[in-house]
Amino acid sequence: MDDKTSIRSDVMPRALAALVSSSAFVVPFALSASTSPTLRHPRTVFWYRLLRQPAFKPPDAAIPIVWTAIEGLLAFAGYRLLRRPRTPERDRALGWWALNVISIGAWSRLFFGHRNLPASTVGAAAMVASGAAYVLAARKVDRQAAQAGVPFVAWVAFATGLTCAIWLRNR
Repeated sequence: MDDKTSIRSDVMPRALAALVSSSAFVVPFALSASTSPTLRHPRTVFWYRLLRQPAFKPPDAAIPIVWTAIEGLLAFAGYRLLRRPRTPERDRALGWWALNVISIGAWSRLFFGHRNLPASTVGAAAMVASGAAYVLAARKVDRQAAQAGVPFVAWVAFATGLTCAIWLRNR
């Protein structure tokens, strides 16, 4: 077997990579479905509407649109990384990717499920750090996969400020 053949055998098949990378949508939804502020959870909606919000908070309708776009970019990034030959650098980038995908839903459970504003602020800040670590790790493997993570970092940085402002206004 020559080098070209051995490298190709170490690349995840397209269909499997698409299935695994779709977890960027499925995992956050599954983790947050039982606590999200939807009509299925009227108490959560009521609690959220009672919070004093800063003037820079985006309209509620914008939040799921932004998250869908970010999760789409994360799915794209995961797919690109999964289709690269397996290396320690690729696996490190995928580890950060997976942590960020899980963190999206975990943050929602902290904020809406546990209604823990201080922990949600810390969790959002940790997501900025893990998102930046993902971008740096992915850059060594696939520049487009790294670039696809930049909006995640920017959004969670904004969300950290927003969450902190909500916490401070509601102590």
